[in-house]
Parts: sequence; structure tokens; C-alpha cells
Amino acid sequence: MTTAAPRHRRPGRVRWWTYLLLAAATVACLFPLYWMFIVATTDTATATRMPPEVVPGDNFLHLVGLVLETVPFLQALLNSLAVATAIGVGQAVLCALAGFAFAKLSFPGRNTLFLLVVLTMTVPTQLSVIPQYMIMSQLGWVDTLQALIVPGLASAFGIFWMRQHITATISDELVQAATIDGANTWQVFWRIAFPIVRPAAFVLGLFGFVTAWNDFLWPFIVLKSPERYTAQIAIKALQNSYDVDLGLAMSGSFLATVPLAVLFVIVGRRMVAGILEGAFKG
Repeated sequence: MTTAAPRHRRPGRVRWWTYLLLAAATVACLFPLYWMFIVATTDTATATRMPPEVVPGDNFLHLVGLVLETVPFLQALLNSLAVATAIGVGQAVLCALAGFAFAKLSFPGRNTLFLLVVLTMTVPTQLSVIPQYMIMSQLGWVDTLQALIVPGLASAFGIFWMRQHITATISDELVQAATIDGANTWQVFWRIAFPIVRPAAFVLGLFGFVTAWNDFLWPFIVLKSPERYTAQIAIKALQNSYDVDLGLAMSGSFLATVPLAVLFVIVGRRMVAGILEGAFKG
């Protein structure tokens, strides 16, 4: 008498409830954006009605027109795009360069300096506002976009992340071989190291872009002129001191969210690939 071999599930098989959980998580993540659009198509009275409305209204274009009349919103979007792009590219390159120096170059005080960089992550952002504003004032950069761009071109987290990634992915032998072949330090970084860590640098730059796009505190302090507002400050300008028109505010918020949504649709797959590559190699 023979006994049948036990049946095993195929490795990697995805169960039906996994798709159900993913679908539920997707709906939960997209619902706030949908609700924002609903409020952006109605007025404050409709938005606060109970039970709440679940069908968009027909007031969206009118509210968008009011947004554009109240503040220079298109200019604010362009300002946010310029600032966020500069910060994203700057963090991708400069943090990778600093991470390469800490990971592969030998110089006096390297470990101490890296420890100081890491310790700056424990300092609350609010504590740096006053000295940072004083520096911008001395440079004559108050109410300019470079006051937003320059302080954000590098970050302690980005340097730490790129240093760890470069340590895990680039061997000392590769750097030594390039040096023996006559490459200088910049050539080793730009032609050898940076192409290898480009996916991680891309993800870091994307995080920097999103952080700069959503930043409110520092632009609110340093910007004065409406033509230099970023998107978040323009949304604040849509509200007066006594009440908030929810439809108007949500219309501006929806317009400011659409570019980020488009960005993630375009580069989402590449971002996930960069994160996974760093996770497997790290």
C-alpha cells in the first residue's frame, strides 16, 4: 500500500485574500484624495453636511477660477516646481558625493565628522529657523527662492543613507583599481561610483522633491511677496483670518496635489525598484 505524497503549495503563490487586502489598502490610500476632490467641487455647507456627500458636485471649475483670481497660484506651482527640482537634484548628487567621501576616502577626523553629521538629525527643525533666517538676512536672500533652495541642497539623512549604500555596494578594490588606472577622486566618483548607486540617489532625490514641495514652515517665514509664494503658502493665502472656505481651500490643495500624483505615476515603478535594490544589496 502506497501513501500519497503530501501536497505542497507552490512557492510564491499569492492567495486571494492578499489581493483583497491590497485592494482595501489602495482604496484607503486613495479615498482622502477622492474626498478632497468632492469638497473641491462643492461649498462649505455641503462639505459639512451629515451624512456626507460621496458624489462630486459641479462647482469645481468655478472654484478653480476663484483660486486663480485670489492668489497667483500657477506662479506658485512653478515656484514649487523649481525649488523642489533643485533640491531633489542637489540632494541626489551632493549627498552621494558626501557619502562617497565618508565611505571610501581617508582623511583626518572622518569618523568624528560623520558622527556630527548624524547627530544633527536629532536637532528639531524648529530650532534652526532663527539662525537660518539670520543667515539669509545677512546674505540678502529674504523673500527669494534661493533662501529655500540652498539650505535644502543636502541633508544629514541623505548623507547617512548614501554612505551606507556606497559602503555596501562599492568595494575598496574597485576604487583602488580605478585609482591605479589613473583616475582622480572626482572621476572615481562620477564615472564609477555614482552610476552604481544611481537608483538609491534617484530615490533620495525623489524624497527630497516631495519634502520640498510639501514644506510650509520655512517658506511661510522667509517669503513675503505673492509672486514668490510656493504652492503651500498660496493655499494658506486662500484662507482669511476669520473663517475658511473649505471648497476654495480644497480646490487649491487638489491643484497642488495633482503634480505629485502625476510624478508618482511616472516614476513610481523606478522608485520601488531603487528601494528594493538598496534593500537587497544593503
